[in-house]
Amino acid sequence: MAAGVVNIRRDVDDKFYRYRMPLLMTKIEGKGNGIKTVIPNMSDVARALSRPPTYPTKFFGCELGAQTSFDEKNDRYIVNGAHDAKKLRELLDAFIEKFVLCKACKNPETDLIITKNEEIIRDCKACGERTGVDMRHKLTTFIIKNPPKNPKKSKAKKASADGSPSPNGENGDAEADAGAESDDELTRRIKAEAAELNAESKLAKEDWSADTSPEAVKARMKAVEASLASVSLVGGAADEDSEEDADSPYSQLGRWIEENRDAGAVEIYKKADELGIAKKHSTVQVIAQTLFTENIVAEIEKYAPLFVKMVTSEKHQKSLLGGIERFVGVTHPSLIPAIPKILMAFYQVDVLEEEVIKQWGTHVSKKYVDRDTSKKVRKASEPFLKWLDEAEDTESEDEE
Repeated sequence: MAAGVVNIRRDVDDKFYRYRMPLLMTKIEGKGNGIKTVIPNMSDVARALSRPPTYPTKFFGCELGAQTSFDEKNDRYIVNGAHDAKKLRELLDAFIEKFVLCKACKNPETDLIITKNEEIIRDCKACGERTGVDMRHKLTTFIIKNPPKNPKKSKAKKASADGSPSPNGENGDAEADAGAESDDELTRRIKAEAAELNAESKLAKEDWSADTSPEAVKARMKAVEASLASVSLVGGAADEDSEEDADSPYSQLGRWIEENRDAGAVEIYKKADELGIAKKHSTVQVIAQTLFTENIVAEIEKYAPLFVKMVTSEKHQKSLLGGIERFVGVTHPSLIPAIPKILMAFYQVDVLEEEVIKQWGTHVSKKYVDRDTSKKVRKASEPFLKWLDEAEDTESEDEE
């Protein structure tokens, strides 16, 4: 292992362990009552942990009973008093255990989510589990008062404020502007509702039903009938379920959604769980194909908590994109021009990530549809991909 780099889990003695971080360094400055410990590489360590550098610094202060100070502009993080590197490294291990590692799989690939009840949840991108932290720890108060920043939302806001093109190639689109303005509030509500899906009592009480006219339901059922009959509904699911017939759990779920769409998002999740496929990535593909109507852009916000709950990894995101691809490319080709708005809707509720969308948009695939249809869908997505690039460029210019 290269000098100065250690495993994030220092109890893992594996030189090929993929999650690594810089070795925490310390520097003692001052003397007497003014002595203090400076952590010169705290930003680098925190970046490896996907946490703000203020969090571990404040954690040290809480554990040592010492005052801390931060100068983020000049990248200085200080703990009052003289503390040796070994002690702070041990405390960093404790911080990682309490506020970084997934409680279920011990993977550090987690994000912190603050619910509307001001509880802090570790959202694991590796296994999909959401586990709480010990809210008795003093650091939790600091985290709630200084929540983690979401760079995706800031990009969307900056692009809108600077008059960047909307994903439909138009400036000043009222609908897009309204969506950007309410993004923070919407995202907080969605994440809170998604976290509550973990509680069975909440599942029973929530009502997310979305009524549609009998004509619309009939039209959608007819449109998907062919794919259900040939089990093409679960295209790309062979790696998860070998029974690619009309009795596979995916086909059962697809038919159930078509027949019971007015049951609402909570019942859809419970049905997937009953079939044993709630956590499988191909499930979100099936839901994307069968749940939506021609009014998909508006419906995404309505069903966002369901997707926030179920889309827990990059593989899930790719399956969701595959389902969208089949939905617009096979059953509703008239909606292909709406692809930018569809992607924007999922992006703004934190279901699809920028890098996953970019990779999908630049690689034609015949996994879910034929190659020509795949090209058409990705061609239609170009305005949104361009918008993502311009939003990123705007953010870089602002930082400079």
